[in-house]
Amino acid sequence: MRTATIETTHDDAALVAAALSPDNTSEMETTVEDGRVVTRIERETTSGLQSTVDDYVVNVGVAEQVVQTANQPANHNT
Repeated sequence: MRTATIETTHDDAALVAAALSPDNTSEMETTVEDGRVVTRIERETTSGLQSTVDDYVVNVGVAEQVVQTANQPANHNT
C-alpha cells in the first residue's frame, strides 16, 4: 500500500475541509488538526497515489478560492 499525507493551512480550515470531503474516496480521510487540513491517502499503486494526490491538490486550490469568495462582503450596487 502506498500512502501520502498532505497538510495545508487555511484561514478557515474547517470550511475548506468540508468543501473537500464530498470528493474524498474510501481511500482518503480528511481531518482538521490545529487549524490545518490534513488528508491521508492510501492507494495500491504509486501511479494511483500520484493521480489521486494531483487531483486533490487541484481540489484544495478550488476549495480555498470558494471559501475566500464566500467570506468576502457582498458588493451590492444600489
